[in-house]
Amino acid sequence: MTIRVVIVDDEPLARLAVKVRLARRGEFELVGEFADGASACEGMVALRPDLAFVDVEMPGQSGLDVLAALPPAQRPMAILLTAYDGFAVQAFELAALDYLLKPVDDERFDEALDRARQAFPYRGQGLAARAAPALRSFSVRMGARTVLVPVAEVERIEADGDYATLHANGKTWLVRERLHNLAMRLDPRQFHRVHRSSIVRLDMIAELRSLTNRDALLRLRDGSVLRASRSYMPALAEALQQLDKKSE
Repeated sequence: MTIRVVIVDDEPLARLAVKVRLARRGEFELVGEFADGASACEGMVALRPDLAFVDVEMPGQSGLDVLAALPPAQRPMAILLTAYDGFAVQAFELAALDYLLKPVDDERFDEALDRARQAFPYRGQGLAARAAPALRSFSVRMGARTVLVPVAEVERIEADGDYATLHANGKTWLVRERLHNLAMRLDPRQFHRVHRSSIVRLDMIAELRSLTNRDALLRLRDGSVLRASRSYMPALAEALQQLDKKSE
């Protein structure tokens, strides 16, 4: 499986950073790069890439304008690059798989690529279907017994080495799976990774308080307080906007 990629960014160093990281992943093939919106639109129509790294803020046409200008059938999956925390809700409707806050760290970049690889077989089936079937329950070994913990009851998940700790209904359960793998298997409309060590169910967030370094503190409905890393904030903010929109 080869995923064909283009980069759309007016900053040469930003394009180079993406190219260097892509080169480490053999399943991704760079087929084009563009420094402005007009050439990006023409190039993507001609190249028909599977995935585009798109800078949100560019002179002239923004990255969102570029994606919106493409017919839905020709619109690739998109990973947005930005130096800003805020996003238009429009981005959610334009095949945005992830939002990477500049400067992007290696772990977040690889996580976004993993999400694209997982979503690739489901391209063209609508936003809700652009991921493998979401996990519905966790199988937890308890001695000789296996307990099924419904995903819908899980409030947050915390990393513990090669394991992950589930917090559900006042109980904790230990599963032998890395947090990174769980983040790929959970429904992103319900769960979001907020830190390299934690995943939170979105409807459990009662308050978000921004910090000066662009991290945030999350207060959950059970009184727990977690730190959200700046690199996860754009995607989290967009997901919370969508959750609020649905509840209206």
